[in-house]
Amino acid sequence: MNKEKREHAAPLGSAQSARLEFVRGAANVTLHVGSGMEDLYRARFDGPVPDVGAEGGAVIVKYTWTLHPFDWRRRGADIALNSQVPWRITVRGGGVSRLDADLGGLRLDSFEVEGGASRVELMLPDPSGAVPIRIDGGASNVSVRRPEGVAARLHVGGGASKLALDGQRLGAIGGETRLESPGYANATDRYEIIITGGANNVAVGTR
Repeated sequence: MNKEKREHAAPLGSAQSARLEFVRGAANVTLHVGSGMEDLYRARFDGPVPDVGAEGGAVIVKYTWTLHPFDWRRRGADIALNSQVPWRITVRGGGVSRLDADLGGLRLDSFEVEGGASRVELMLPDPSGAVPIRIDGGASNVSVRRPEGVAARLHVGGGASKLALDGQRLGAIGGETRLESPGYANATDRYEIIITGGANNVAVGTR
């Protein structure tokens, strides 16, 4: 793959579902739905360009591993996703920093981060069934917004500071914490937001 190629796309083809996976972490990423888009996805990268591959509905983004923090600050990605198929979004191997994801209008089957999340703005679509939003490794400065009237539960596995779900707000608290919106237990279509490890300044609300 030519690493200097900054724009990438792949045809939708016969894919019935899709997956976007960052396999070595991600930073400075904007995700959104491509209006009227016929491709499976379209992406533009700034700074060091990752290896990008797409096959069978799976889009894999792999950055070159580096210890230098300046390389992470220079990286940027703008990725549009096709709304005709359901998506699973995964970040592995290093977590995510500075993610702005407006997924309204998308069918989202799951959203998962391994390695922690920092400075994340996540705008969720209407759910179909029980949809997991999972962050392993802790979360800091994370905002999650869902459509009005959609039930949600927030489960934090470690200590928490400045935690909120709608009108429920907690300051500093140790141990495991669960907050639920009214009607969560009986809702068919809902979000289950799980954070393993600690959480600082995490808010779940509506848009």
